[in-house]
Amino acid sequence: MKGKKILITGASGFIGSTAVDRALELGFDTWAGIRKSSSRAYLQDERIHFIDLPYHDKERLREQLRSFADQQGRFDYILHIAGATQALREADFFRVNYTHTRHLADALIEEGVQPDAFVLMSTLGVLGIGDEVGYTPFEADHVPNPNTAYGRSKLKAENYLKSLDNFPYLILRPTGVYGPRDKDYLILMKAVKSGLNVGAGFKEQRLSFIYSEDLVKIIFTLLEKGITRREFLVSDGDSYTDSEFNAIVQEMLRRKRVLRVKAPLWIVKPAAFLSEKCAALFGKTTTFNSDKYNIMKQRNWACDITPLREAIGFTPAHRLREGVAKTVAWYKEHEWL
Repeated sequence: MKGKKILITGASGFIGSTAVDRALELGFDTWAGIRKSSSRAYLQDERIHFIDLPYHDKERLREQLRSFADQQGRFDYILHIAGATQALREADFFRVNYTHTRHLADALIEEGVQPDAFVLMSTLGVLGIGDEVGYTPFEADHVPNPNTAYGRSKLKAENYLKSLDNFPYLILRPTGVYGPRDKDYLILMKAVKSGLNVGAGFKEQRLSFIYSEDLVKIIFTLLEKGITRREFLVSDGDSYTDSEFNAIVQEMLRRKRVLRVKAPLWIVKPAAFLSEKCAALFGKTTTFNSDKYNIMKQRNWACDITPLREAIGFTPAHRLREGVAKTVAWYKEHEWL
């Protein structure tokens, strides 16, 4: 695979930049798809090529892909990691996560430059609510029924790619992704470091995780094996109660005592709504919003990754304890904590 041309969209982000690192390590001719205004903080390697694709305008996108192919040849692989996880309006989720994906796939097909594999980074959230009584893990055949705008937009993109004849899609549905450069779990860790841990709801919550480097290695192993037209649930294979997760975070931050506060869901729901509306008044998005409330109230995020194990023999290099330790060390090294 060395020397193959790969496009990684959303390359300035947490997962995207980690994928760029791995692509370079494996010897790919690596193209980072980012906007001109995007940060290049994690894209400093001189071997990286940059490209700004107009996903919103399919005709311009076709022209750019045609010109690129004439000069450079087609992309052998595309990792479509770009997407919106926060938005002011539900329509914005669908515009970015569905319409932009559709434009890119259509443009590739219409110009005759579709890659050997097109990886869509989706989410476990497309499945919706699982078993919150017996805590049976999600399985590959679970019928998707997303309960968030983010999940619905990703599912629509999934279904579109699957509707295309012979299109070499590969869909990944990861659970909670964490690791160096991530800012979402950083919020929780900062709170724990200050001595406070706030949770939503009183019923036990079962969680699952995947370390960012493990997720990226999964992607490249699937590419190496030539697997396409399939979707996979992705986690490290374990599940943890919220109490177990909090204990690991607390241990790695060396906080012996933390005030654990559990807010009832009937308080969290309106608080999330108000947070969302207040941010919208200033034209901003916030991580604490109505979509986030639906994620927080969900009690079971365990998933069965047997198909992934069978397809590539996946064994995580980082269980939660090791992954959190490395993440905390990175945060401290970069003075984020």
